[in-house]
Amino acid sequence: MRRPPAVARVLERVTASAREHKMFLPGQTVLVAVSGGPDSVCLLESLVRLRRLFKIRLEVFHLDHQLRDGSASDAAYVRRLAERHRLPVHLRVAASRPVKGESVEAWARERRMVAMGEVAREIGAARIAIGHTMDDQAETVLMALITGSGLRGLGGIAPVLGPWVNPLIDVTREEVEACCRSLHLRPRLDPSNRDSRFLRNAIRLKGLPALERSVGRPLRETLSRTAAGVREDSEELTRQTSAVLDDIVEETPEGADLDAIRLLNLPRAIAGRVVAHAVYACGVPCSRADVVAVLDLAAGRPGRSRDLSSGSTARRDREYVHLSRPSPYADGSDGPRSGKGRT
Repeated sequence: MRRPPAVARVLERVTASAREHKMFLPGQTVLVAVSGGPDSVCLLESLVRLRRLFKIRLEVFHLDHQLRDGSASDAAYVRRLAERHRLPVHLRVAASRPVKGESVEAWARERRMVAMGEVAREIGAARIAIGHTMDDQAETVLMALITGSGLRGLGGIAPVLGPWVNPLIDVTREEVEACCRSLHLRPRLDPSNRDSRFLRNAIRLKGLPALERSVGRPLRETLSRTAAGVREDSEELTRQTSAVLDDIVEETPEGADLDAIRLLNLPRAIAGRVVAHAVYACGVPCSRADVVAVLDLAAGRPGRSRDLSSGSTARRDREYVHLSRPSPYADGSDGPRSGKGRT
């Protein structure tokens, strides 16, 4: 039977993306994350039609976050969808709620990732398919620009990251919705997606459309291409950073030591990444201000010190910049400040 043009278009793009990024290997089990919304429903319907081509086995995952009325109906919809295709379905319910002041979006994302990972291990799934689209990619790039997330953020959503794959990453949301209409599907709609108090929703509903109106052309594909180029550059910088880490950074019981002279001889883009690695090794997040502070200490005279974010401290001696962990030691002090160099 000939497929409707809207469905054929999506299948062509999914096939091209999967092959370009080597998303699937023959014989693999793929756990498909299905919320019940248009993107994830389109994802499932696409992979059902392509599973013979890729020689993969599909199973369905859904997490009920229990954050709003009607969430149980979403789970029931996903179950019916899976049963119609005779696919195993794994329904989970969130066992906790976000604490006061916590980002609901971040909490929900973390709960999904953890639950999907657990189910994937239980069933031996080598891949977990997520329904991120080209629109999600464009929104992510704009969010990174607004929040100052650096190259890693500007690289957007990786088509493949470990077991996580995004087969719809080159499909627009408009194409997703057209595909669902062509298949006479009625995906569930989450009313929270219309709440512009959330940054992503504000970009989706107001920001990106306004930009496109201002320049008189679509920007989603352009932003997606930009993200792909930035990811390539970021990956190369990460590779170069990994190659020098052992010569410059040594983790210690107190935190981490950095060879100041070797650090300063690196290109600044690599040096900054080395510093970030060392700060993370101390068990705390690293801000841009932390990177600048540590590089300033490395370039300055011995004896200076700086307080970093999250309570850690950096101190310069003759050869090294010593980073200390912020957690108190057993004697209740702030912990010893390592003054020794490496041998």
